[in-house]
Amino acid sequence: MKNKKVLLGMSGGVDSSVAAVLLKEQGYDVIGVTMRLFEKKDDIGCCSLSSVKDAKRVCDYLDIPHYTFDFKEEFNKYVIQDFCNCYANCKTPNPCIECNKYLKFGLMYEKAKELGCDYISTGHYAKVEFSEKYNRYVLKKGASIKKDQSYVLWNMPKDLVGRILFPLSDYPDKSEIRKIAEKYNLPVANKKDSQDICFIPDGDYKKFLEENSDIKPKKGNIVNSKGEILGKHNGLYYYTIGQRKGLGISNPVPLFVLGFNKDRNEVIVGEEKELYKKELLVEDLNIVLFDEITKSLRVMTKTRYSAREFPSTIYILENNTAKIVFDEPQRAITPGQSAVFYIDDIVVRRRKNSINERKYTRFFVSNVIK
Repeated sequence: MKNKKVLLGMSGGVDSSVAAVLLKEQGYDVIGVTMRLFEKKDDIGCCSLSSVKDAKRVCDYLDIPHYTFDFKEEFNKYVIQDFCNCYANCKTPNPCIECNKYLKFGLMYEKAKELGCDYISTGHYAKVEFSEKYNRYVLKKGASIKKDQSYVLWNMPKDLVGRILFPLSDYPDKSEIRKIAEKYNLPVANKKDSQDICFIPDGDYKKFLEENSDIKPKKGNIVNSKGEILGKHNGLYYYTIGQRKGLGISNPVPLFVLGFNKDRNEVIVGEEKELYKKELLVEDLNIVLFDEITKSLRVMTKTRYSAREFPSTIYILENNTAKIVFDEPQRAITPGQSAVFYIDDIVVRRRKNSINERKYTRFFVSNVIK
């Protein structure tokens, strides 16, 4: 019987390189692909020429084909421009989510079909399996609590879920991945992980915005929720909701960024208790688990990549939007971030009562917090 072919996205890092090893062990015919997404001045990190060379070295070492695809124009359109537009409209974006949607699980899948592949794969820490209960393939959290990346995968096309392989899904710790890399003497076994936004390796997003968009410093007022002027700012994009440091104002109690008034060019601040909200609106729903939701549904909702999930109820509204009502108020809900909804196999772990370790599995999700 002919082996199934899989197109594996390879960044030149340890995770995707070990994914290639595991897929070969499982009997797949693996083809490696690296995407050139933007020009890098320093040639370091993800998508650089050195990363392409590292991916090719690993493929040569494992005796599998390797391709490089130029998607710089598409990356600029779907990721970088979205990043800039979000900040221009007082939202905080997550570019990895847009990249996954349009590039890694969009264009890469089209290339996979052209190459006659049955599956696509990446080094993400997440899991796909068939659910008898829901009679479909479902996206789940991986075994690694610290590394789980299901949050950034929510907007992949629903019909693609059954065509995705995540070889790292059952590994609870990154140290195990590095041991596999060392065992197979992979050329990148000791390569450091990339932590920053790939197209802003120095982390200076303000400078990036000023150099790559029409966003420029513009002074305005910092006001409290009553509209009283407390200080001055140099640009709305310098701030995020929940921020405390760098406000440059003295006050008897600590102040935090609550939001923005774009029309008046104002940063709105207040006490920490004002950051908490029980409700939020989301748009651009991508319901992975069901064909549709016709009534209210109990879920666990996560509003940031690094946040925990909390009990809540989702109510579907018109125009592909929904209202989420939390059981308890949540801190610093931020427009532009994604709200991801999890259900099934839940053992809750919460800040106040610390009930055991959490284990969330199948989920469906929505997009941007309005």
